[in-house]
Amino acid sequence: MKFFATPPVHGSLANQVVHPADLCFKLPANISLEEGAMCEPLSVGVHACRRANVGPETNILVLGAGPIGLVTLLAARAFGAPRIVIVDVDDYRLSVAKKLGADDIVKVSINLQDVATDIENIQKAMGGGIDVSFDCAGFNKTMSTALGATRPGGKVCLVGMGHHEMTVPLTPAAAREVDVIGIFRYKNTWPLCLEFLRSGKIDVKPLITHRFGFSQKEVEEAFETSARGGDAIKVMFNL
Repeated sequence: MKFFATPPVHGSLANQVVHPADLCFKLPANISLEEGAMCEPLSVGVHACRRANVGPETNILVLGAGPIGLVTLLAARAFGAPRIVIVDVDDYRLSVAKKLGADDIVKVSINLQDVATDIENIQKAMGGGIDVSFDCAGFNKTMSTALGATRPGGKVCLVGMGHHEMTVPLTPAAAREVDVIGIFRYKNTWPLCLEFLRSGKIDVKPLITHRFGFSQKEVEEAFETSARGGDAIKVMFNL
């Protein structure tokens, strides 16, 4: 059974995989194989925080409480962010974000005409200026909200890629000197991710909500579970 998806090495669902030794990292003794596997999504959040220069004086807004939004929340906290607000349209995912340490959560609308109201509620929840906003969904609505909510001189980092093209209020954001940056995947993140896990600064175990074996039937069921969303955050295969 193989599932080729990711160039240039083509990560695969296989019982054995040949991988270049210089791209392998030994897991510390206190990190499980499941936690090690979570370094992949966690790397997205770590790379985003590096790109946005998150630190102890950076108030963070995360738009989207899916898997990537949640690892961005965890990474931002590990980088020292003092206050983090996370928003989503789903009550369950917001409750997960709260359990993972979000200082406040805001349920927002899916309607573009509600952007102004959502921004007002988000800024009220933050209680101060939003230094960096991470759009972990990547839609017209979320990016417009991020651009409007971020303080003058702040940053908006586009992480999610929900829309290939967007129509957003860029001119008003530029007038407030809001910087827009983007990420694609990550680089040089594995050692830091492993250190965050080893030291306990980040606990990814609560993100693993479902586990499946490696038969054809279970693999198909796992992908269907992940696609349905609902209470599924990260779905894990056990060999």
